[in-house]
Amino acid sequence: MPSVFIKTYGCQMNERDSEAVAAQLMARGYGVAPDEKQADVVLLNTCSVRDSAEQKALNKMGSLVGQTRKHNPDTLLGFLGCMAQSRGQELMDQLPDVDLVLGTQKFHRVGQYLDDLFAGRREQVVDTEEEKGSESAIREHLPDEGDKSRVVTAFVSIMQGCNQFCTFCIVPYTRGRERCRSIEDIVAECRGLVEGGVKEITLLGQIVNSYGKREIGPKDGQSAFVQLIESVHQIDGLERIRFTSPHPKGYGNDLVEAYARLPKLVENAHLPVQSGSDRMLKLMHRGYTRQRFIRLVGQLRAACPEMGVGTDIIVGFPGETEEDFEETLSLCREVEFDNAFLFKYSQRRDTPAARMPDQLDDLLIEERHSRLMELADGVRARKLQGYVGRKMEILVEGFSRRNADRLEGRTRCNKIVVFEGSERFIGQVMEVQIESATKTTLYGQL
Repeated sequence: MPSVFIKTYGCQMNERDSEAVAAQLMARGYGVAPDEKQADVVLLNTCSVRDSAEQKALNKMGSLVGQTRKHNPDTLLGFLGCMAQSRGQELMDQLPDVDLVLGTQKFHRVGQYLDDLFAGRREQVVDTEEEKGSESAIREHLPDEGDKSRVVTAFVSIMQGCNQFCTFCIVPYTRGRERCRSIEDIVAECRGLVEGGVKEITLLGQIVNSYGKREIGPKDGQSAFVQLIESVHQIDGLERIRFTSPHPKGYGNDLVEAYARLPKLVENAHLPVQSGSDRMLKLMHRGYTRQRFIRLVGQLRAACPEMGVGTDIIVGFPGETEEDFEETLSLCREVEFDNAFLFKYSQRRDTPAARMPDQLDDLLIEERHSRLMELADGVRARKLQGYVGRKMEILVEGFSRRNADRLEGRTRCNKIVVFEGSERFIGQVMEVQIESATKTTLYGQL
């Protein structure tokens, strides 16, 4: 049978989609190739959030066309995901040697279309149409093939799409409107993963805390998302629950309180603030103010003093003045995020922000990005140093990504800890003594 290699660009949802496609193809008899040179099928699962991600995928495919058509002309090449959804036939027109372009609601069709292409029933496939029920169509996970670290943690997609329409974001146009799976369906998938050895589950959604607002609704004062967390929490053998990515305005009191009363829900909240300026937040269509955000962080830290708070920030949004940027810097100083992902604003076609006046110069964006990075990195390093000398609970996830002679685990508040230990510890919840810290990582001893 043919072998497949999948390269993924973008977020954890894309990673989860790629895993599901790979598992689906393995179930049909396909092998997984170690690299693109040895593959009969090469698929690029694409991202459209930033222009750089699209350009990387386009450049990569151009390179693949040149290499494979010269050395292995029968190799099938395809685009999946967000860029495939937004550009569709345009990708075929730009790169006519591409065989397959599938949008975000068609991941479960990959095997069927590849079979058709190999059998000669089709010459090329472009499918970006909406498909009802696609949010529940893929549940496959890659099987354990001797790598114990693979089965410790798992992502579970609970919904597709987004209704927020932030002015900078193309995702509602590539992922469609919100569609959620049933609680029963999600719990069944989680239970199966736990029975296979998974200890920690991360619930995934474009705006995960919008889950089930229309389809399920509140019950006994609990939002549909908290109802889901409570149901997953009841699974025997599950140690930890995380979720990503939420929206700050989706944090009701019930979700804040859930951190304090559900022990499996770990003390970690990723809160994408995007800007510290109320003027920018309004232009971005974020739906909250600076003070509302700061108040939410205070509520979460009051509910769980050990709460790790991360964020996303966009630098250089159209019209951002030096005063607006200073508001972002001051917010970072006030909140002291444990981790911050910083993005230089990127124009995305068909979004309102792309048509806004006062687009900023790239050099100015780069300069502000560097200043914010220096501040955020300093805050993170200082907070990591504060853990030295403490004992912390970790879930041992596997071998260290930088040193295969060591293991690494993750604290409940989402800090990576590297330590020396035996492979038999993988999958266990253990206590470590933190002995040192770098700018990004903790080092400890069992």
